[in-house]
Amino acid sequence: MNWTATAAIMLVLAVSIGAFGAHGLQGRLDAYSTGVYEKAVMYHFFHALGMLAVPLLVRARLISESAGNWTGWLLLIGIVLFSGSLYVLAITGVRILGAITPIGGVSFIAAWVVLAVCALRSRLS
Repeated sequence: MNWTATAAIMLVLAVSIGAFGAHGLQGRLDAYSTGVYEKAVMYHFFHALGMLAVPLLVRARLISESAGNWTGWLLLIGIVLFSGSLYVLAITGVRILGAITPIGGVSFIAAWVVLAVCALRSRLS
């Protein structure tokens, strides 16, 4: 997987979705839904930026390509499930979608754990 291109696409989406929320949804969402939407955009950005760092760490040989792929996939899954479910929740108000959000959160946590463990192992060997 080309994680640089994937991260760039995720960042394009984060900017676009954030702009849509700020301009296209202005006045259409209540305060709770606006907060949910903003949280989704924030986590989308943070983790897309993290995804952008993955290929740099692989190229610098601080983590293996396998670790980079695991981390990248977990970050991508997290963005889709965590931020995606919050976007839909904020816009539709369908609260059952909030049940998907923690799965995305676990994916984010797993990505950072994989990265940390693999980076530590790489530095120790």
